[in-house]
Amino acid sequence: MRDGESNFDLFGGEEGEAPHSDEQGPPGGHPDPRGDLSLAPDRDDAAREEPAVWTISQVNQAVRALLEESLPPLWVSGEVANWTRARSGHCYFTLKDEEAQLRCVMWRGDAGRLPTDPDEGMTVRAFGALTLYETRGEFQLVVRHLEGEGAEGLWRLAFEKLRKKLDGEGLLAPERKRPLPERPDVVGVVTSTTGAALRDILTVIGRRAPWVRVIVRGTRVQGEGAAEEIARSLRVLGESGLAQIIIVGRGGGSVEDLWAFNEEPVARAIAGCPVPVISAVGHEGDVTISDLVADLRAATPSAAAEAAVPDRVTLLEGLREVPGRLARSLSTAAGKRRGDLRRWFDHLTRTTAQVLEPRRQRTGELLERLVRGIGRGVEIRRHRMVQVMGKIDALSPLSTLRRGYAVPLGEEGRVLRRAGEFREGTRFTLRVVDGRVVCETVESTTEEEDGG
Repeated sequence: MRDGESNFDLFGGEEGEAPHSDEQGPPGGHPDPRGDLSLAPDRDDAAREEPAVWTISQVNQAVRALLEESLPPLWVSGEVANWTRARSGHCYFTLKDEEAQLRCVMWRGDAGRLPTDPDEGMTVRAFGALTLYETRGEFQLVVRHLEGEGAEGLWRLAFEKLRKKLDGEGLLAPERKRPLPERPDVVGVVTSTTGAALRDILTVIGRRAPWVRVIVRGTRVQGEGAAEEIARSLRVLGESGLAQIIIVGRGGGSVEDLWAFNEEPVARAIAGCPVPVISAVGHEGDVTISDLVADLRAATPSAAAEAAVPDRVTLLEGLREVPGRLARSLSTAAGKRRGDLRRWFDHLTRTTAQVLEPRRQRTGELLERLVRGIGRGVEIRRHRMVQVMGKIDALSPLSTLRRGYAVPLGEEGRVLRRAGEFREGTRFTLRVVDGRVVCETVESTTEEEDGG
């Protein structure tokens, strides 16, 4: 087979199913291939008997049995070529060096544990067993474990791929990280309920801030499906509105143990959490994608708890200093305000004087004009009033009385004008200039009577 030729059809085509798996043993119902050699005719009988004829299937079965029985599982190093992950989940590829190549298959269960697919040409180490794919008469390596050579291999490759992707979206940018609340009332924790990380967090919070309430959302932190559980717990706790800050993490372990915190679902759940998140995964030297996305990376779960809550000792010391600091602050503020008020008062006084002096002068002038105008108006009106009073006095009955006239008034104060109103014996009042005179009619006559 030519170097670099695709092995897609070699292992079952698009469906990716080979006729046997790595768990299959030697084919049943076929005699020991080494025993079959004894059935071949010896040299003396060769001229007299027909030679034993094997079928292709028998040959391939015998070779497969020889391979699987004689060669134990082994490590093979080489460059990856023609990597294919079928829809079934099985992976097919070739390992090659400068002079040869080896067909390989990795079944779905083992391939599912890979952090990422290797790049073309990447040098890897594969652990597995050699067998024969009987249908095509091609031998292959059934790979159980695959790892890159140097710098943590596939784990580092997967880490860098996701880091570059998230960095390109701005999720690792320092400016998007939020400040932590100074004195939270409730702290959320997403971790395993059976791990040492939770005990460390509770111990530190209980010592530093015993008044803080802790809400724990238990979840698996390693193994298949752990990343989805961690992401779901972060979403539930963040959207509940109960916690002002969330700690997510676990204790130390191998790269594979910590890998759930290097997966994309967890990273996006941290970035989308409505409250600040502290990531505390492993030990001080361990750095995960969760650490890079979180608002704060803590070296350990204990350090995360210390960063999440204030220290009560420090708070008490601060409270003891509050009266003195408050008095100094008030004194400083009062002195500053006093100086400000004095400056403003002086400025207001000068400004007021500058504004009011022209207006005061103008007001004085207007007042003088007003007084003169009022005097002239009063004099004119007084003169007119004298004239009117003279006219009124001339028309007044009192003026007539002063000239010697008197006015007779009846009992109800009505003026008596005709002689007929003065009947004999009628009492009336005569109004004179300086008083009243009570009179009684003795006799009254009209002008017609006197003329007659």
